[in-house]
Amino acid sequence: MAQFLAAGCELTVLLADIHGFLDNLKAPLELVMHRAEFYRYTISTLLGAVGVSTEKLKIVLGSSYQKSAEYVMDVYKMASIISEHDAKKAGAEIVKQTDNAPLSGLLYPILQVLDEQYLDVDAQFGGVDQRKLFIAAKEWLPKLGYKERAHLMNPMVPGLHGGKMSSSDPDSKIDLLDSPETVAKKIKKAHAAPQVTEDNGLLAFIEYVLLPASGLRGKKEFKVERERDGLETLVYEDIEKIREDYRNDIVSITSGKWGAEGWGC
Repeated sequence: MAQFLAAGCELTVLLADIHGFLDNLKAPLELVMHRAEFYRYTISTLLGAVGVSTEKLKIVLGSSYQKSAEYVMDVYKMASIISEHDAKKAGAEIVKQTDNAPLSGLLYPILQVLDEQYLDVDAQFGGVDQRKLFIAAKEWLPKLGYKERAHLMNPMVPGLHGGKMSSSDPDSKIDLLDSPETVAKKIKKAHAAPQVTEDNGLLAFIEYVLLPASGLRGKKEFKVERERDGLETLVYEDIEKIREDYRNDIVSITSGKWGAEGWGC
């Protein structure tokens, strides 16, 4: 999102409070509202932390328009032409799947598709786990006479233990509210197999967080301090060179420390 703003795009962030309620009732509406305000604050703060202007940022609460008569009527119209199979397929990677799921889970994909029209956007951005929903949007919106939008996707960042990041495993991810000490502890416990770059949570963190953030703040680089071993500091400007050196064991990660036999970052 920061990169879109830095490029001069007008960015609309949807705080999908009604979506959160519909997704298998993960949380009551009262809690969802508090979460929405929490995300409004943290998103704005994070964007400010990397130095981008938020002049073209608009944060919209889903319930501010999703309860309008026009929107609800479009939900009914789309529900009449979309099959149960297609609705389940569209939300397969987004909506919690159970053997006897509530009907609200079938409405979730319909709402997200209609959001493109009601937010009046040219493109929707999300993770690759949204791809089935994005395909549905391209097929469903024209059925109501609305135009197709473009869809942009980012890869899913692996967890610090490799593989999928999981909210049930607090050590697999860095939370927004983690203290610096907690972040350091999680980094030290992260799994990073020697010379293996695939599903490497620490390399992914450098690629998708540290390098882009440093670029937005003025200079895109990642330094590997090696003074304790009498070696010069390595300065990287792109992830491919880091991966190459990691595969060739020029740099490695051991015992949670990054230096000559590990990296100091």
